[in-house]
Amino acid sequence: MNALKAFEAVSRHLNYARAAEELRVTPAAVKQLVGKLEEALGTQLVRRSGRGLELTSSGSSGCKMLTSGFAQVRHAVDVMRIPDTRKQLIISVEPSFATAWLVPRLESFRETNGEIDVLIDSSLKIVDLENSAADIAVRFAQTPQGDLVSHRLFDEQLCAFCSPSLASGPQELNAIDDLQNATLLHWDLSELSWAQATRRWMGWQPWLKEVGAEHISSETGVRFSDYNLAVQAAIAGQGVVLGSQPVLHDLVEAGLLVCPFPERVVTDIGYDLVTTQRGLRRREVRSFMDWIIAEASSQTGLIMDG
Repeated sequence: MNALKAFEAVSRHLNYARAAEELRVTPAAVKQLVGKLEEALGTQLVRRSGRGLELTSSGSSGCKMLTSGFAQVRHAVDVMRIPDTRKQLIISVEPSFATAWLVPRLESFRETNGEIDVLIDSSLKIVDLENSAADIAVRFAQTPQGDLVSHRLFDEQLCAFCSPSLASGPQELNAIDDLQNATLLHWDLSELSWAQATRRWMGWQPWLKEVGAEHISSETGVRFSDYNLAVQAAIAGQGVVLGSQPVLHDLVEAGLLVCPFPERVVTDIGYDLVTTQRGLRRREVRSFMDWIIAEASSQTGLIMDG
């Protein structure tokens, strides 16, 4: 069974290291398990191709059925684990969206769905919904693949945000050129291989170019690997951060942040609600999706009216 699990992970990633990370073992252990499976079957399943891996015809013939089989086993175990009297939902969500938007609203979902236990899995990792315990994901700047069901919650609108005290301080921030004298707070996405679309929009340089202010230097400032920390630094008056108007709307309403400039950039990315065809058959999944779609639609109306 372990050898089959190792091969199934390798067949999806075509990389021993990434398969090992998923299985929480070493790459050498994964390679050894695949080798034992090949020996038992009497045929080669994986071979080197350039700097990567590829499946042989024998490996390709069984990998999809293995993936489907393991997904069914995981689902069966989840069903047995969850008591009939309580229903559980696991929501995979990006940390800044969870902190600024989702978690403050969860109480309203619980008020009408008290029998459903919600587990927020807050991570930058892109979870494979077909092969994990997660039921629903909120994804940013990711195109859903395969047979996943997707609904756009927000189109991304990027604005510059800072604290009210910084905007009205000794060096007031009234016009976009005032950014030349401000500390820019950056979200460093260099370590995230999947974040190409996010990097394309969430950096100061492309944003300044879009609003016609490319003459302002964007090289200096403070960099954060955790976007929540960048937002907290902005709230504390330490600089100006780029942010999503839909996601940070509540912080503006609470008087913690302001948009000192009218400039905003409407991008081709956004926040999408994603689940599987299997997930849609569960009443609790449909209940959560209906709730969050209604919440997002309500807020979009408020932003447009404002």
